[in-house]
Amino acid sequence: MRYGPVRNPPPSAFRTALIVFLNGLLLPSATWSETISHLLTLRRTSHLPTSFILSYDRYGQGKSDSDPTDPPDSDYGHDPLAVVSDLHQLLQQLVQDHHLPGPLGSLRIIFVCNSIGCVLARLYAASNPGLVAAYLFLDSMMANTDFVSIFPDPDDPDFNKRKLPKGVTPDDLRHARLKFRQYFHPEVPNNERLDRRGLRKLLPHADEPALPDGPGGKKPILTVVGHDWEEFAEQCERGSLGVSKAVINAYMNPAWGRYNEGLTRLTSPPGELKVARDCGHFIQKDDPEFVANEVNDILNRIVALSMSP
Repeated sequence: MRYGPVRNPPPSAFRTALIVFLNGLLLPSATWSETISHLLTLRRTSHLPTSFILSYDRYGQGKSDSDPTDPPDSDYGHDPLAVVSDLHQLLQQLVQDHHLPGPLGSLRIIFVCNSIGCVLARLYAASNPGLVAAYLFLDSMMANTDFVSIFPDPDDPDFNKRKLPKGVTPDDLRHARLKFRQYFHPEVPNNERLDRRGLRKLLPHADEPALPDGPGGKKPILTVVGHDWEEFAEQCERGSLGVSKAVINAYMNPAWGRYNEGLTRLTSPPGELKVARDCGHFIQKDDPEFVANEVNDILNRIVALSMSP
C-alpha cells in the first residue's frame, strides 16, 4: 500500500490534527492533489498553519499493489472491514514512521471522503471510537441499495405505466436498470477487488448507527455534500451510461437526496447538508477549490473546539 509523505508539520494545536483523504473506487489518491494544493495555499495566504495531511492508495488502486491476501481464483477479494483494518494499521505505522505527536489515540482525525470512502469512514469510526473528530462526506455512496431497484421494474406485473413521470418511458427504465446493474450493482467486480456484496448488511441505514464521539468525548463535526442534481443528470446522459436526465431526476437524484439527509442525522445535532454546485459525483475532481474551502472551515472549527473547555 502506497502513501505520500506527510505534509507540513504544523505548530501548536494543529500538531494533533490529521487530515485523511479517502478515495472512492474509481479515482486514486492523485485526484486529491489539487484540493490539497488549494488548501495549503489558502492556509498560507491566511497566515494560518495547517495540520498533517495524508492521502493514500488502497490495495489495487493507483500506485499500490494488489492485496496479497486476495484469492487468485476469484473476482472478489478483501471486504470493507479488511480495508478499515488496513487503514488502522497504516495510521499506526504513520505515527511511528513520521514521529507524529503521541500515539494514534492522541490525534484528531479529519476524514475527507468521496463515494465509498464515506462508507469506509463510517466503518472505521465504528471500529475505532474516540479517534475521528470530523467528517466531510462528498457524495457518499448509498451503501444500502443495489442501485438497480431504485428504478421501477417495467416488467413487473404490478407496474403501471400511466404513473410514469413526464418524459420517462418503460424502455428508459429498462435501459437505466441494465446500465446501473452493469456498472454499480454490489456484485459487479472492480479493479481494487473490494468486495461490496455485504455492504447492505454492514450499513443498512443512512442515519444509523450514529457516529461515535470523537477525541475527548466531544461530538464530531459532520458536513455532508451532495452533487448538483442537474450536472449529475447531464453527466449520466452524455456519458457511458446514456441514461436520460428525466430518469435520473425522477428516481436516482431524489433517492440520493434522501440518503444524504439521512447521513446528516448520524450526529446530534445533525450535520450540515450542502450541494456542490456544477459538480457531479466526483466533487473533488469537478471543484477542488470548493472542497479545499470546506476542509479549511472544518480544520478551523476542530482546532477551536479542541481549545474550548
